[in-house]
Amino acid sequence: MTETLSAPAPLGSPPAHEVLLDVRDMKTHFKVLDGIVPAVDGVSFSLGRGQTLGIVGESGSGKSVTALTIMRLLDIPPAVIGAESEVWFDGREILHMPLDSMRRIRGKDMAMIFQEPLTSLNPVLSIGEQIGEQVRLHLKVSRHEARDRSIESLRSVGIPSPEARIKQFPHEMSGGMRQRVMIAMALSCEPKLLIADEPTTALDVTIQAQILELLKVIQQRTGSALLLITHDLGVVAEMVDHVVVMYAGQVVEQGTANEVMLEPKAPYTMGLLESIPTAEKRGGRLSVIKGVVPSPFHLPPACRFEPRCPYAWDLCHEVAPELYPVVGSGSGRRARCHLHQAAGESRRVAALELHADAMRVGRGLKEDPA
Repeated sequence: MTETLSAPAPLGSPPAHEVLLDVRDMKTHFKVLDGIVPAVDGVSFSLGRGQTLGIVGESGSGKSVTALTIMRLLDIPPAVIGAESEVWFDGREILHMPLDSMRRIRGKDMAMIFQEPLTSLNPVLSIGEQIGEQVRLHLKVSRHEARDRSIESLRSVGIPSPEARIKQFPHEMSGGMRQRVMIAMALSCEPKLLIADEPTTALDVTIQAQILELLKVIQQRTGSALLLITHDLGVVAEMVDHVVVMYAGQVVEQGTANEVMLEPKAPYTMGLLESIPTAEKRGGRLSVIKGVVPSPFHLPPACRFEPRCPYAWDLCHEVAPELYPVVGSGSGRRARCHLHQAAGESRRVAALELHADAMRVGRGLKEDPA
């Protein structure tokens, strides 16, 4: 990534001390041969110290690019970061700081667990060398001290015989073991923020449960904040305090986990929850969100979910919705839908009733019970 963003805009004021991460109007576009891809378009959210925030959405919604932009791990070009974008971490704005300063933060104060550990770990270096390199760089300790800390990091994530494991290479370990190594590496310098980008991808159900439980235990022990990126709503319900739902590069709903999971207000979130099979829907037709995520080169002119939305009307095709405050909810509860302005009040009531019915019995009874 280049040293700093080009033509940085005047920065806003720092967030309150209890806010560890504050993302403001973040835009990340990619210039490619076919045009410009708005991968992240005006995303804003905050994460308090010691809290857990989940970012959920379909593949291609911009979740991982959001994390990589925060970590400043994108190449510029082809990535283009909006000049007015701001990311405040621990009282400092990090998108506009020199890259050398960012390198001192990345890996030490904030760390990331990537989706696929086999492609993230260096295949020609032993596990001990890879963890030890980070420890020596950020903590300025000797090789012997770095080795001891690497062993302790592996032991803390439940890897047996860590003294022997540090001599092994990534290909000599199972998928679950490699993911534990990635977690150990991320935690080796005791970061204040841990970003986990779909940490259970490609793992079987038993190992997934172990990794998620491990993240919970580590967070409770260290007091670090956790930014969890996933498409698994079950993981969101179990793990996080607050939820940000993304679709086509935008935030479409945000609030506490209980608010979003129990009383969704955006049609996209409603569709995600309705698609989960439950015992109450037995004998009914499973709900689906019709269509696919739109191509980033041919986004709808106004609301990006309008072509797939069962509650869309003329306004949705003409005017892009804002992230409206949800009436009667907490100050952080918002939904990007025209149902939450005065013109959509009657439609909102009807939509919520249809959603409640769909959660109970699905979208319709089977025509042929045989």
